Amino acid sequence: MRKKPVFDVVYEDNHVILVIKPFNMPTQSDASNDPDLLSAVKEYLKAEHEKPGNVFLGMVHRLDRPVGGLVLFAKTSKAASRLSAQLRDREIGKEYMACVLGTPQNDSADLVHYLIKDKTKNKVTASKTPREGAKKAELRYETLRSGKGLSLLKVTPLTGRSHQIRAQLAAMGNPIAGDLKYGARIPLPGKNILLFACGITFTHPVKNEEMSFDAPLPKDWPLKI
Repeated sequence: MRKKPVFDVVYEDNHVILVIKPFNMPTQSDASNDPDLLSAVKEYLKAEHEKPGNVFLGMVHRLDRPVGGLVLFAKTSKAASRLSAQLRDREIGKEYMACVLGTPQNDSADLVHYLIKDKTKNKVTASKTPREGAKKAELRYETLRSGKGLSLLKVTPLTGRSHQIRAQLAAMGNPIAGDLKYGARIPLPGKNILLFACGITFTHPVKNEEMSFDAPLPKDWPLKI
């Protein structure tokens, strides 16, 4: 009997595969040597399609380890190249749901910050003013509901900076629940944070059709839409 994968497959064809990454799982192998999503999807493809030898799988984008949600992979080098170009040109749209501490001052807003990453701490500092070496980060958020000391936000990043959602929401005064690195004080049981990649839109690398997918919020989230 074939073992069930640790992830859910949302869509798959000969060129791409879209899956839901579990919380607190690295997107690719890291120093922890913990099981990672890239390797798990490769093993799934090898078993599912009975492929001998190595399986090609191109990583189009990443999610931080404590974040869950939609991750797109390319199954051919041609698809990987074309999707990477879309990502570079900001033609891949993404949406996230975030449970943050407190209630944002504004129901919705566009945030602009300048980010500097400390590679030794793997942490980003967000400033409202330009600084030498800083990268501009932009996102849009909308507050969907508040309660239990939390607010549920729909977040649309307009740039693709490392940790930008986590750092920008924290800089606004509303860190993501469970995100100890960016200001939350209480960890969650699974060491994850309440940030979930719930939507993605891209142009199919071969069919040239726009494709859009949504994933439902995890069942145990404290606030729902």
